Amino acid sequence: MGFIIDFLRQKAPRPGKEMPGYYQKALVTCEGLMAVYFVLYFFLFRWQLGHYLWVPLVALAINGLSRLSVGRANVRVATGLYALATALWVGWYALNFGWGCGGQHFLIPLLVMCFFNIYEPPWWKIVLLVLLVTCRMLLFSWCQHHDPIIEVSASAAILFQNVNSMTLFGMMACQFILFSSSIQDTERQLRLDNQELHKEAGTDPLTQLPNRRAMLDGMEEALGANPQMHFCVAIADIDFFKRVNDTYGHNCGDYTLKTLSDLFRDFAEGRYQVCRWGGEEFCFFLPEMNLDQAGQVMFDLCGEVRKLPLSFGGNDFSITITIGVEETDFLSPMAAILERADQKLYRGKIGGRNQVVL
Repeated sequence: MGFIIDFLRQKAPRPGKEMPGYYQKALVTCEGLMAVYFVLYFFLFRWQLGHYLWVPLVALAINGLSRLSVGRANVRVATGLYALATALWVGWYALNFGWGCGGQHFLIPLLVMCFFNIYEPPWWKIVLLVLLVTCRMLLFSWCQHHDPIIEVSASAAILFQNVNSMTLFGMMACQFILFSSSIQDTERQLRLDNQELHKEAGTDPLTQLPNRRAMLDGMEEALGANPQMHFCVAIADIDFFKRVNDTYGHNCGDYTLKTLSDLFRDFAEGRYQVCRWGGEEFCFFLPEMNLDQAGQVMFDLCGEVRKLPLSFGGNDFSITITIGVEETDFLSPMAAILERADQKLYRGKIGGRNQVVL
């Protein structure tokens, strides 16, 4: 029953001039089918009864006003006129032709339209449900105790029932197609938006590398899938990066970080994952590698950085990095392994920089 409580807690938005596209399509479709239906009945009465009845044209006129109001008035006006045309027709039809001809079934698509109207509060929809059920019960009770005002032949009753059934099922099929397609499209778009937001939340906006949180999540996921995996981590820091900022400006510093990140991505070749750890620091995760293997990759990367040509604002310069590498001992938590890699980075800094410490 929780879903009923959730439904009752929903807040309806303020009615606007423009109704949602999916609801407008469904309303216009129902109005169009009902317009054809009313015109058809106008001539069916002439064929089966020998004379015209004008109520279908009255219902058609109200239905037409509902169609004209779509896009011009708020959703409550358009839906209200559609409901008025339907209720007028159902009441008149049941009283004149009896319960067996099936006109009362058009209360069902009316209920569907009202429940999918997002601008009406839940209590209003519940009240409408009670009113429609009450109306149907009263009509049924009346028809059981009173003969139809207009007597029709058995063949005419079958014809009327078939026309009503075809129109009803056609309307409901269109409603279900439009509403279910809208829900699926919305769910798909929300899923894509959530994926994009998740990606943005885990991406460093400057370098477009994963950020620290994304890297830690990726490490946890990898180790969760294979707890006995051998791996190494490395933390790298740009040497004298403050000097680059002070000499050439912070724009040059951003350029350096982005260019270096591109090199890290190009050099990876599936051997490691890299993220911007913070500031001018980068973190590397090297799965299925021991300390010697990871150290060799980092030594080669250091050499690539030394050879990296950098030019900004007419100034040519170069940079170096210092890296600390640590291997898992299968006992320590990831935070402790990263801390040891950071300590090795610090030793490399005070030991002259431009080196890899294993």
